[in-house]
Amino acid sequence: MAKVSVLIPSRNEQFLSKTVKDVLSKARGDIEVVTVLDGYWPNPYDLPDDPRLIVIHRSESQGMRPAINSAASVATGLYLMKLDAHCMVAEGFDDTLASECDDDWVVIPRRYSLDAENWVIKKDKPAIDYHYLSYPLADKEDGGMHGRYWRERCVEHKDILIDDEMTSQGSCWFMSRKHWDWLGGLQTEGYGDFIQEFQEVGCKTWLGGRYVKVNKKTWYAHLHKGTTYGRGYFISRSSWHNGLRYSTDLWLNNRWSGRIRDFEWLIDKFWPVPTWPEDWRDKVYGATGEFVPVGA
Repeated sequence: MAKVSVLIPSRNEQFLSKTVKDVLSKARGDIEVVTVLDGYWPNPYDLPDDPRLIVIHRSESQGMRPAINSAASVATGLYLMKLDAHCMVAEGFDDTLASECDDDWVVIPRRYSLDAENWVIKKDKPAIDYHYLSYPLADKEDGGMHGRYWRERCVEHKDILIDDEMTSQGSCWFMSRKHWDWLGGLQTEGYGDFIQEFQEVGCKTWLGGRYVKVNKKTWYAHLHKGTTYGRGYFISRSSWHNGLRYSTDLWLNNRWSGRIRDFEWLIDKFWPVPTWPEDWRDKVYGATGEFVPVGA
């Protein structure tokens, strides 16, 4: 099986070492892990001494998007997998994902919720397989599109093991190096250094004539950090809203020059989409035919 490079951006991550060790122990093919210590040094330093691990240390934080880009720039695998630094993976995840990933696909494993203290899947939480892009006018204080849990689709498509996925939460994705190069890496202009990672990856992929898939034959478990563990990467309120405004303007107004499909195609493909009203076109584009982001 072709080599897989797992990219792990990290900043002030309590469970980084557990994540790295888990990935290395569960892989069954040719694997490397590239982790970025973005503006910090673990104390104690307990990353494993393993030739399959590459550590990039930055004395000052540059942000999650640049960290992912820099990890990808040194990765040598034919496949790239981005993983948050607080995740557990399934046995043989690498072979399962690589065996069914076309060069024009982004693939998301089934996601569970992680009890990180005990390093087990939370049994009281359901598996999450599908997400939708939320309607940008649903929250007038926010005005962005987010990857939300699509409960109904999880039930309706439960027997389909590899299926189309509208968008994702962003804590894990898998693709060929060819697709990453086609994407051109993650953009910082407009988005900033953190927000809307998978909105960019997913929208570029779908609107560029390619595919986003969920693969339920394997899984990962992700820690929702919340207030208990806190966000490693700091993002100011102004950066958050600026990134949301940029992203919704870019995609809803079809400003990405690489598209071969307009944004409406994506909504139509997955229609009906939760939170989007029947008359969403009139409400979003109005008389001018152009979406004006909240706060713009």
